[in-house]
Amino acid sequence: MCGIVGYLGTKEATQILINGLKRLEYRGYDSAGIALLNKANIDIVKEVGKITALENVLNGNSPNGNLGIGHTRWATHGKPSQNNAHPHADGSGNIALIHNGIIENYASLRKVLENAGHTFKSETDTEVISHLIEELYEGDFEEAFRKALLKLEGTYGLAVITKYEPDKIFVARKGSPIVIGVGDQEFFLASDVTPLIPHTRNVFYLEDDEMAIITSNGVITKTIHNEIIEKQLEKITFQVDDIEKGGFEHFMLKEIFEQPRTIMDGMRGRLLKEEGLVKLGGLADVEEKLLNADKITFTASGTSWHAALLGEYLIEEFCRIPVEVEYASEFRYRNPIIGQNDIVIAISQSGETADTLAALREGRYKGALVLGVVNAVGSTIARETHGGVYIHAGPEIGVASTKAFTSQVTAIVLITLMIARRRHMSVVQGKQIIDELLKIPDKVERILDQNESIREMANAYKNERNFLYLGRGYNFPVALEGALKLKEISYIHAEGYPAAEMKHGPIALIDENMPVVFIATKDAIYDKVISNIQEVKARKGRVICIANEGDMEIKKFADNVIYIPETLQELTPLLAVVPLQLLAYHIAVLRGCDVDQPRNLAKSVTVE
Repeated sequence: MCGIVGYLGTKEATQILINGLKRLEYRGYDSAGIALLNKANIDIVKEVGKITALENVLNGNSPNGNLGIGHTRWATHGKPSQNNAHPHADGSGNIALIHNGIIENYASLRKVLENAGHTFKSETDTEVISHLIEELYEGDFEEAFRKALLKLEGTYGLAVITKYEPDKIFVARKGSPIVIGVGDQEFFLASDVTPLIPHTRNVFYLEDDEMAIITSNGVITKTIHNEIIEKQLEKITFQVDDIEKGGFEHFMLKEIFEQPRTIMDGMRGRLLKEEGLVKLGGLADVEEKLLNADKITFTASGTSWHAALLGEYLIEEFCRIPVEVEYASEFRYRNPIIGQNDIVIAISQSGETADTLAALREGRYKGALVLGVVNAVGSTIARETHGGVYIHAGPEIGVASTKAFTSQVTAIVLITLMIARRRHMSVVQGKQIIDELLKIPDKVERILDQNESIREMANAYKNERNFLYLGRGYNFPVALEGALKLKEISYIHAEGYPAAEMKHGPIALIDENMPVVFIATKDAIYDKVISNIQEVKARKGRVICIANEGDMEIKKFADNVIYIPETLQELTPLLAVVPLQLLAYHIAVLRGCDVDQPRNLAKSVTVE
């Protein structure tokens, strides 16, 4: 993995490909390259590092052509190097291809091909595919391509060009997304829609085990078993401005500041305030099954897992349905117990996370109703579930998720209310929660007004090497999320714990060099958290507190306090996480880190 673009049309392809790759930079990568086909010649140019390095190589010496493919690579097999960068050619130079995913049987295929006389230049699994197609080619390239796909085990999003068919791009998908855009006498392909927006809003998605042949006259879609498929075009709804920085220094900061709007967008049209009810169209057909579920299992990874953990707390408290929260990467392999009356809910910003997708497929295979909470419209998880909720956060470009987290939590609150009101929650309580939920966007704005003071605070902590984040109840998942944000973008080691668990081990780490972030809002266990803070201060730890406005007493125990407005304890995470996002952002910027594209990370993890 990580990013794929392609173009076939009447314009020069180089700049279209480069601009497309730039729109995929947010996914994370270590090298980039393009291949152009012109008059039966394939020109491949690739470079380690950022796309600017590739542009420097191309400057004044760009290959010409109206057909080409481009790629940004996030290393899975082989270190970042020019040989390992995509595109990869076959031995004769007649084929060039790009690939997202992992070919699990590449070692055995490579051995067979080497015995047949093929010589490899890279350490990658991808290069095996180009040589395999070359080996299978007997005058019909499409057939060689199709036969090669049948021999591959693992995941792939593929785009291939060849001298044998100089007016076509061959594309295929299994487990790694591919979207094809249709313009006016031109066609585009990419691993997500962001590179397509400046050119066309008409797109369709390949499903697993499907392939497409893009020509100047149109696109032919088939299964890899050679059965013709008719695809329906879909419309991209968001705007170019949604994927621009809009005057902010970084996408991450922009997305933090978008949260008042995105939280409101997640609620818009879904609340029946006077009745204290929630209406979710994506769950209308499965609502009765949700109401009568024996168990709900959330499955997710990373930030989405933290949102899922909040889902457990919310649904068990208000709906009285047993809930489990599973790491998707573990759930898929451990033969989980799933009953016929169970619900599996997959949470993923991209809707393409490989582990989460595999987990929901396992749940469906075992007979569960599978639902999705996703951001990307038309994503694989959205298409493969029985129903679900779009979070409507808009494109999230920063690799470290911010607005998607609060939007996921908002969606889970709505799901909870929908179930709880039908089971036993009173209209009074339903209205109370909705009234307070509608105030959350304005309260987030008040937190964002403290951005400059949080930046000043961050300056005192930018050189630290370790952090602890502690919270209890609904604030424990927020502590996990705050720690994740810090380590993702600043490369400072940080861990989140339930505050009371600190004394069962992590307390050994605390001294004058250990900053400890407490989420200490006024709730039923506030006094318990104060006791935990005093335990840290007794050991000379430095304390940062997230506290409610008006709580002056807490200043006695904390070195720094960030105040947030009061709300219902079950909605506190929507507020408490925002200062932690800003703190992590400013520490990372002050350390000189690339907050939008942290090292080693990818936005959408489409490999296992």
